[in-house]
Amino acid sequence: MFIKNRDILLNENIPQKNLELRRVLIDALERALDAENPKILIKRAVIIDKNQLKIYNLSLDLTQFKRCIIIGGGKASGAMAAELENILISYGKIPFNGIINIPKGLIIDDKYFSGGIKLNFASHPIPDDAGINGVKNMMDLIQNTSNNDLIFCLISGGGSALLPLPMKGLTLEDLKDVNSLLLASGASIEEINAIRKHLSAFKGGRLVKAANKNGQPTIISLIISDVIGNRLDTIASGPTVPDQTTYEDAIKYLKKYQIFDKIPEGVRNFLLLGIKKEIPETPKKEDPCFLKVHNFIIGSVEDAAKAAENYLCQKNIEVKYIQEKIKGEAREYGANLFKLISQFIEENGKKVKTDKFALIGTGELTVTIKGDGIGGRNQEMLVSFLNSIKNKEINYNFLILAVNLDGIEGNSEAMGAIVDNYTIKRFKDMNLNPLAFLKNNDSNTFFKMLMDEIITGYTGINVNDLTIGILSFD
Repeated sequence: MFIKNRDILLNENIPQKNLELRRVLIDALERALDAENPKILIKRAVIIDKNQLKIYNLSLDLTQFKRCIIIGGGKASGAMAAELENILISYGKIPFNGIINIPKGLIIDDKYFSGGIKLNFASHPIPDDAGINGVKNMMDLIQNTSNNDLIFCLISGGGSALLPLPMKGLTLEDLKDVNSLLLASGASIEEINAIRKHLSAFKGGRLVKAANKNGQPTIISLIISDVIGNRLDTIASGPTVPDQTTYEDAIKYLKKYQIFDKIPEGVRNFLLLGIKKEIPETPKKEDPCFLKVHNFIIGSVEDAAKAAENYLCQKNIEVKYIQEKIKGEAREYGANLFKLISQFIEENGKKVKTDKFALIGTGELTVTIKGDGIGGRNQEMLVSFLNSIKNKEINYNFLILAVNLDGIEGNSEAMGAIVDNYTIKRFKDMNLNPLAFLKNNDSNTFFKMLMDEIITGYTGINVNDLTIGILSFD
């Protein structure tokens, strides 16, 4: 079981009808998390049959390769590496070694590793020296590769921060300053990563460029997506993918969020040199360095949503997808969520065959930080939702859960929160004003007081966020 505070979320003081909905939805979340197990995703994708390596439609003769190198990073990459190592050990005919950057605080059972792959703990979401040292070691491994080498790159969400390597002339402090400004700006992950790629010697396809220095190894990138639409060039800033963005785009996004003049002067000058073509652009799709690169998405939030759907259907709850690409400002989405639900009920209520139905949404919201509270995007969205309905009459039972599936969101220790009719009663009884918490970006304090935060710790999973609501009319 992932959820550590299950007993608190299902305490005996909760009215029976609300308790029933909570139990079902929490169990659905557990199924969603199980579906994103990185080891299972690797085992399902990577098959070695005799000497043939098979990954979906790709088949390679492993006898053509002298050695295998495993690199990469992300919140799920440790577990991915453990299963890949197990597969390679079982095959037993190709030597391998490597290094993976994973978040500090993530618990990994060492018994799954033989020592061939080193786990390097680095900081997230703000990069640190440990992350840089890990990436430098990766670059050392791949820069002397030949046509007969096979490189596995294991990528999952969080890889952008966990795989830092500043371009020549930039520093770690530069990356930290820019990253902090971006995370507080409200910029989308696509916009943030366009900037990150142009400050990095590893991202935006530059890993592949470096690997082609003395030969052209075969590169297989196994990716668990955490971005809307599963864009390969955006996930972890696309280290093995041609980059579609430019230095001009990076500057445009910095100006859009009014932080171009706030970033370090050295970074501004660097980007301006890029526009003048005095610094090489990130490699584009026509670059021959990508000829032997194979990128595969082996997991995404769709797997989690489908697992939750299957479980809810088993409970005779009809499932509808209310939105599959949730994005935008968290508090704005939360403020409009009741209207969205009411409109959906009006348009689909007569089509529902049971007295309960569920709404599933996936995506990733953003938060523009103005206060100094503790929170996260899903919690802020739910506080905004509660603020919008605090004076409304709701004649049905409802429950909404919104979570970051990696287990930690924002600067809180929660993965998200759960709200229902009982939540409304309690915050009114406690004289809590949701708007005050919103203004200070203090959503986690709000839910901690109500005991409605969801606590798992790091799950080792990282895909888009998941929102599930159940509406009951019985």
